[in-house]
Amino acid sequence: MAVTAPDEEIVAAKAYESLHVPALFQQWAPIILDSVNTLAEDQILDVACGTGVLAREAKARCGDSGSVAVWDSLENSEAYPLEVDLLDRRAGREAADALRAPFVLGDKAQLSAMFASAGAASVRVSTRHGTARYPSIRTMVEADLRGWLPVMGVTLAEDLIETILNEAEQVLSRYVTAAGEVEFDSTAHILTALAPLKDADQSALEAAGGAASTLRGLS
Repeated sequence: MAVTAPDEEIVAAKAYESLHVPALFQQWAPIILDSVNTLAEDQILDVACGTGVLAREAKARCGDSGSVAVWDSLENSEAYPLEVDLLDRRAGREAADALRAPFVLGDKAQLSAMFASAGAASVRVSTRHGTARYPSIRTMVEADLRGWLPVMGVTLAEDLIETILNEAEQVLSRYVTAAGEVEFDSTAHILTALAPLKDADQSALEAAGGAASTLRGLS
């Protein structure tokens, strides 16, 4: 049976793809795949893929990723703490929390511990710096108000959206370049790990190790 997405979800996804992907996410796809030495014969599962920016890069390489990328914590980020505060004041806690959500895994120690507790091995986290670029403050904030917040179940009234967009011009003015664009540092943690072995795989490794020991004893 065909499943049709509601119109508002389609609009939000298109806004996300046309605004957030080129400004923020596209630059990270090759970095993530490079971090796990993607090979042409690998197979890939892209979890929580958004509109598929990583999956598209992976398809071009035909590779498999054992890597996870998350934003640094909000307090270590630029521009977004100011936008979150603006949403908190003008739209309320629910809207502000929706924008906080992408940054909640920013603590490197907690991130590593979460994967280790799930049985992952050789967990490593590196912090990489990119650059967020938007044509204007309005484009940046509108991408969140019309693209991200609806994905998180928060839809604001048009008059409130305009109020926030107008106030954002002053709040985020420090990030406007001489060319009138918005530019700021974008920091992400990239975690690589090995999946936990299944019981059958572990038994096979132990058997192989035992056989190798026997052969060394006979040589």
